[in-house]
Amino acid sequence: MQEVIASILRNSAANKAALASDQGFLESVERAAKELKAAAARGGTVYLCGNGGSACDAMHFCEELVARFKRERPGMRAVHFMDPGVLTCWGNDYDFESVFKRCVETFCGPDDVLVVFSTSGNSKNVLQAVEAAKSKQCFSLALTGRDGGKVATMADLSLIVPVQETERIQEVHITLVHIMCELMET
Repeated sequence: MQEVIASILRNSAANKAALASDQGFLESVERAAKELKAAAARGGTVYLCGNGGSACDAMHFCEELVARFKRERPGMRAVHFMDPGVLTCWGNDYDFESVFKRCVETFCGPDDVLVVFSTSGNSKNVLQAVEAAKSKQCFSLALTGRDGGKVATMADLSLIVPVQETERIQEVHITLVHIMCELMET
C-alpha cells in the first residue's frame, strides 16, 4: 500500500511541476488573477459553478473570496450557483442542462466574472453558462482538464490541466484556486 501512496503523491507533484515549468500556463494564471482582482475592484461579483467535485471546488473558491484566504481584508463579492432550491426547481420544470445558463442570465453582467469548473470541459450545463456569459458581456474563466474540452475555446480564458485522471485534475484545480486567492489578496 505504501508504494501506491508514494506513487500517487509523486504523480500529483509531477503534474504541478510540469505546469510550473510552462510559461504560457503561468501567464494564463496571472491573467486570471488580474481579471478576478479587477472585477472585485470595480464592484463586480465572481460567480462560480461546476458539477460534483467541481461544484465543491467552486464553493471552496467562493468561501475563500467572501471570508478570506490568508489576510484580513474586506470580503470580495462571490456567489456560487449551487442553491439547491434553484437547481431542483429549474431542473424539474425545465432541464438540468440549462440551470447554470439561467443563473448567468439572471445575475451576471459586464462587471462580473463567471468561473466554471469542468474536468472534462464538456459538461453541457457549464457550456451553456459560458455561452450565456458571452451574451451578458461577462468575462468567463474555465478551469478544465485533459484537452480542455469544448469549454476551452468558448471561455475568454481557460486554465487547462493536461492530464487524464479526474482526481489529479481536481488536485491542480484546488491549488490554482489557492494561487489565485493569494494573488488577489496582494
